[in-house]
Amino acid sequence: MEAATVTTIIVVIVIILVVLTIAVKSVLIIPQAQAAVIERLGRYRATATPGPKLLMPFLDRVRARIDLREQVVSFPPQPVITEDNLTVSIDTVVYFQVTDPRAAVYEISNYIVGVEQLTTTTLRNVVGGMSLEQTLTSRDSINNQLRGVLDEATGRWGIRVARVELKAIDPPPSIQDSMEKQMRADREKRAMILTAEGQRESAIKTAEGQKQGQILAAEGAKQAAILAAEADRQSRILRAEGERAARYLQAQGQAKAIEKVFAAIKAGKPTPEVLAYQYLQTLPQMAQGDANKVWLIPSDYGKALEGFARMLGAPGEDGVFRYEPPAPDVSTPAVEEMDDSVADWFNPPAPTEATQAVRAAERAAAQITSEEPGPNAGYTELSDGPRS
Repeated sequence: MEAATVTTIIVVIVIILVVLTIAVKSVLIIPQAQAAVIERLGRYRATATPGPKLLMPFLDRVRARIDLREQVVSFPPQPVITEDNLTVSIDTVVYFQVTDPRAAVYEISNYIVGVEQLTTTTLRNVVGGMSLEQTLTSRDSINNQLRGVLDEATGRWGIRVARVELKAIDPPPSIQDSMEKQMRADREKRAMILTAEGQRESAIKTAEGQKQGQILAAEGAKQAAILAAEADRQSRILRAEGERAARYLQAQGQAKAIEKVFAAIKAGKPTPEVLAYQYLQTLPQMAQGDANKVWLIPSDYGKALEGFARMLGAPGEDGVFRYEPPAPDVSTPAVEEMDDSVADWFNPPAPTEATQAVRAAERAAAQITSEEPGPNAGYTELSDGPRS
């Protein structure tokens, strides 16, 4: 009785385990962004998408789980020979995504290795037709060519190549030294060119400044010469006008004096004795010259005076001839008075700009001279007063 019970319990436990195993084998849960390739009895049955899936126990099995996200694979540096026979080491990075899990499982055994090898061969083909300088300066072109070739070749594998990047291009050490020297020489060349350009610009600016300074100095000298000439001309004109006015006044004075003397002589009715006396008073003055040595009085001088008196005078009651003034001649013109044209000589003209500038300079010089202490500093200078 007890043995039968134990056997029953064992059978029940086995049945439960078998049911649990069948249940576990029948349910498949696929995470998001993954896919599973399911085979039944060794043949492709379906591609399981994310979520729970039912399987036939002991008949269906999962061949592979494929990650559907974009993957990044960095391949080790590959030696590549350029067109100019230089070996460079190129490190590449490939970004790809599985679009067809069935093709990625059944069309190639290992799609990552296949992408790596295809990238290496394509890179050697592309870089082999370029020089080192083109390789270093044409990364975008190389990336586009690699992506186009890889995307076309991996399309039948169910893989889409998003992009390919050249992470590093390392030329040989000797070439690196040469490139560094060349870059250093280029930098020094650019520095020398910039220095020369700066010096040239500085020299040009300095020359322009000197030129402007000389032009301004010449303009100043020209204006100064013009003002000096104008001032000299005005000075000479004013001096000449002053001399002309002085001579005119002197002539007017002499004319007035002669007119007054002549009128006084007429009014005084001089006799021959007075004329003789005046003549004798004038003789010493005539003899005061350095060139006059000896003076002789003519013997007939008295007869000449007597004849002059007889001709101009009339005998008086005492028998002496006296001068009789003639009747005033209305037709005799008097001394001309000053007319308007002559009056302008005594009106100073308005000072010009040159004269004003010269006078201002003279006033400044006089002020500076007056401010400087002279030998008579401390004494008050007396102005000249009216003299009798």
